[in-house]
Amino acid sequence: MNPIFGAYFFNYMSLLIVSDISKKGANGFVLQGIGFTQQPLQKIAIAGETGSGKSTLLKIIAGLASPDEGSVWFENERVKKVPDEKLIPGHKGIAYLSQQFELPNNLTVEQVLIYNNTLPDSEAATDAATIALYDMCRIGHLVHRRTDQLSGGEKQRVALARLLVSSPRLLLLDEPFSNLDLIHKTILKSVIKSIGERLQLTYILVSHDPLDTLSWADEILVMKDGKIMQQATPQNIYRQPANEYVAGLFGMYNEVNLSLAEVLLQLPGIRINGKNMLIRPEDFKISTQAHNSIKGIVKQVFYFGNYYEMEVLLGDNTIHVKTIEGSMTKGDAVFLTLSPEVIIYV
Repeated sequence: MNPIFGAYFFNYMSLLIVSDISKKGANGFVLQGIGFTQQPLQKIAIAGETGSGKSTLLKIIAGLASPDEGSVWFENERVKKVPDEKLIPGHKGIAYLSQQFELPNNLTVEQVLIYNNTLPDSEAATDAATIALYDMCRIGHLVHRRTDQLSGGEKQRVALARLLVSSPRLLLLDEPFSNLDLIHKTILKSVIKSIGERLQLTYILVSHDPLDTLSWADEILVMKDGKIMQQATPQNIYRQPANEYVAGLFGMYNEVNLSLAEVLLQLPGIRINGKNMLIRPEDFKISTQAHNSIKGIVKQVFYFGNYYEMEVLLGDNTIHVKTIEGSMTKGDAVFLTLSPEVIIYV
C-alpha cells in the first residue's frame, strides 16, 4: 500500500483525531504537542498527576475550549474553535461530563431529562427509549424526586442520563468516580459499562485511580506537564512503564538501590544493566525453602481483606511485599524469590 494512502486510510477510519494540540496558560504550556487517534468503540483512559493538562485536553476535544495550535477532528469533521467560530460551544455527537456538573435544584429528575429531550413533553415522558435510558442509568426510581434530594452518586447518574438524551457517539468523562463512596462508584462503573455496550459508545475517561483505568481501558495515555509520557495498553503501562513517574501512577514499587541490588544478586538470573530497577510488591514470592531464595525479616504486616502487605527487612533495606499469605507476623523470618522477567528497568 502506498504509505501516503495508508496514513490517509488509517485517519479516515478513526473516530477521533487529535493533532498536535498545544495551549498556553499564565505559567507556560498547559498542553504541548498532544496527538493521538481513537477508533470507534475504543476505550481510552487519560492518567496523570493534578495539573498535567487532562481536563483541559478533554474540554478541547469536546469543543468547549480552543487550542492555540493544532486541531481536533471528529467523524472527519473538524471540531470548531470557540468562541471565534461559533456562538455556542461544544460539538454535536460529543458529550462531556465535567467534574463540576450542575443540576437545577428546583426540578424533578424527570423534568431535567425532559428539558434535554427533543421530544414534546408528553411524548418524552412515555417514550420507550427514554424509559430504557432511565433503566440503564438506574434512575427509574428517582424520576419524581427533586435533584436536591439526591445523593452525589445519584446526581452523577442523572447528569450522565441528561447527556445521553442527545445521543452522543463519544462520551468524555472527567474524574467520574471522584467523591463517590464504594457503593455508588461500583454502580456507576456498571452503568458506564452497560450503556457503552447497549448504545455503542466510544469513551475517553480521566481518572487518578489506577484501578479505574487498568481494568477498563483498551489504551492509556499518561500525561505530565502537558505532554504525553507514554501511550500503551494497560498491561504495558503497568509492566513496562516508560519511567518512574509512570510506574508510580499505577501502583507501589520498590526502587532497587546498590545495597539492595547486591542482596538480590544472590538470586538466580538477576542482573544489573546500568538502569534503574523497580520491582512491584506482588512480584516477590514467599518460598518455603531457603534454596534459591533470600532471607528477610518481617517488620510489619498490614491486612487489606483479600491480601496482605508486608514490610520486610532485606539486609539494610526495607521492601514492600504483597501476598495472600496471612500466617506471617512481625519478627518472622521469610524466604523470598523473584523472577528476573518481572523486574522493571527504566
